[in-house]
Amino acid sequence: MSHVVAVVGRPNVGKSTLFNRLTGRRISIVRDEPGITRDRIYADTEWRGRRLTLVDTGGLVPGAGEGFPAAIAQQVEVALEEAAVIVLVVDARAGVTAVDEDIARRLRRSGKPVVVCANKIDDGDLVHLAHAFHGLGLGEPVPVSAEHGLGTGDLLDRIVDLLPGDDAEPAAKGETPAIRVVVLGRPNVGKSSLVNRLLGQDRVIVSDVPGTTRDAVDVAWEYDGDRFVLIDTAGLRRQARVSEAVEYYSVVRARRALERADVALVLMDAAELLTEQDRRIVNLAEDAGRALIIVVNKWDLVDARQGTADAVRQRIRDRLPQVDYAPIVFTSALTGRGISRLPGVIRQVYEAYTRDVGTGLLNRILQDAVERHHPPSVKGRRLRIRYATQVRRGPPTFLVFVNDPKLLVENYRRYLERRIREAVPLEGTPIRLVFRPSPS
Repeated sequence: MSHVVAVVGRPNVGKSTLFNRLTGRRISIVRDEPGITRDRIYADTEWRGRRLTLVDTGGLVPGAGEGFPAAIAQQVEVALEEAAVIVLVVDARAGVTAVDEDIARRLRRSGKPVVVCANKIDDGDLVHLAHAFHGLGLGEPVPVSAEHGLGTGDLLDRIVDLLPGDDAEPAAKGETPAIRVVVLGRPNVGKSSLVNRLLGQDRVIVSDVPGTTRDAVDVAWEYDGDRFVLIDTAGLRRQARVSEAVEYYSVVRARRALERADVALVLMDAAELLTEQDRRIVNLAEDAGRALIIVVNKWDLVDARQGTADAVRQRIRDRLPQVDYAPIVFTSALTGRGISRLPGVIRQVYEAYTRDVGTGLLNRILQDAVERHHPPSVKGRRLRIRYATQVRRGPPTFLVFVNDPKLLVENYRRYLERRIREAVPLEGTPIRLVFRPSPS
């Protein structure tokens, strides 16, 4: 069992730096600017044999009324409800502030065990600064430098000591891994709204301001016995518009999220379909070799004059022929229309993405393809396929031994791919054909 540990505090005290240090990964964006982390970000780690799920949260501003501060406060409240232990991060160099005291009062009322992390103590001469935080009434502060990694072991020891009884369970052997699904799209196409609709709760902040989501947010989700991890990402802008450092990091983070996903949901706005940026995002997913589902969101806003679903589907096929294998799902995150279809489609494309094709079947498919349509002659020579075998899954990748790979023309490669798809259920996944000279 993994216990939730919430990392909270006022803005710009180093919560995300601490989170990245404890998890050993650069997950949360770090920059010397208040309010960078808006959603709550989850990551797993382990200490002394105990499994921990750390939650990074936005900066708490007590009494926040409207806009992002209020939305961040709501996210922090949810994290506190989930948490077994709370880590209150304070800036030791700044001393105790009125906001620190307000947050401490809220945490004392929660009844949850709290560890005060006195951060930014970058050398031993500053340890005395932690003593000032005894007055928060939350026990002995732990001096830490998140930036340099000093004192983090002591902090983890304190967290583990406060966890409920040692009921940690080893991961079940043979347990089916969760399907990792990244949600991609231009800013403001409804990615966070879609994630929240799937989950049935507000796990990521939703706003009509483009670019609300800056970090890639991992959220565990179970549906009808299947386990998923949804990765909500910042909207991918055109590179020319990425001027701020934070937005640059969001683009990098979205690409990294794509790299660690199994399935990509690429959302498009039904009223603004197939922009240049939509096509670029689809190509990113295809180039990364991820299973792909195209989601036409905000379908409730499209009237009959803009075309039926069949007409829109054909437009997408015509403009994106390189991913004609990808299913297209029409949804409205606002009304819930079409959302119930998505889990089944995700499972279907994941099964295709991880499918094994037997060597005998694969060679029969290719032999039949050659008999139906011989390879074209190139300078008097013709491609001959000797043997083929699958060398990996995710996506299905086939090594094809031939007399001379230089005799392969692109049209014939596409023909062979079509023949494989006609014989094997591979909807939703790219496939890779790698041609090598036969050793004999």
